[in-house]
Amino acid sequence: MTSPHHASGVHSVIGVDAGTATPREADHLIHGLRDRLTLPAGTFACTHLFRTGERRGATISLTLPARDAATRAGTDTVWQELLTTLPAGTGLVLGERSHGPAEAVGTARQAAAAPPSTGRAVLYPGVEQLTGTVTVADVLDRTAVEHLVVLGAPAGELPGTTRVWTRNHVRPEWRAGTLTLTLVPAAGGLLAPFEVPNPTPCCADHD
Repeated sequence: MTSPHHASGVHSVIGVDAGTATPREADHLIHGLRDRLTLPAGTFACTHLFRTGERRGATISLTLPARDAATRAGTDTVWQELLTTLPAGTGLVLGERSHGPAEAVGTARQAAAAPPSTGRAVLYPGVEQLTGTVTVADVLDRTAVEHLVVLGAPAGELPGTTRVWTRNHVRPEWRAGTLTLTLVPAAGGLLAPFEVPNPTPCCADHD
């Protein structure tokens, strides 16, 4: 499946700094926004670590398809929904638009500029297909993930029949424009995503 980042047309990226301190907290925020915002099909939501002086945390980016007037209007809708959904003190950036305290706007601007060069993807096309055990071919054919690597193994294409135990928690990363999933060996001859799921119930419910 070809990622919308590589399709022709323009994409709108909204950077958000809502004060989340860790990727796990940012995940929780993204899942909450997914349930409350009018996100168009093809949206990517990523987390981004930052450190500015003594302040550090995790921002998010929402990359929305905006190939025509209708989808651009959808981006405006999402922007307005964010303004009324997120708490005071949140920094938001969309192109030349910004909202919030200067420091939070600065880190939100960094998040908006990050994908598709860097970022850890939480929402992306096809993520709902990645539950239970799937094959490498399933991942590549049904989702926006473009490349899979096994940590510590020689580079090379994995057989399409290789089984991947998703643990219902698959977080690929942007690497120089390619959405890449890092895997590690798991029990029973399976592979599994390198990142272990959050064990806390609040996020387990979302996954």
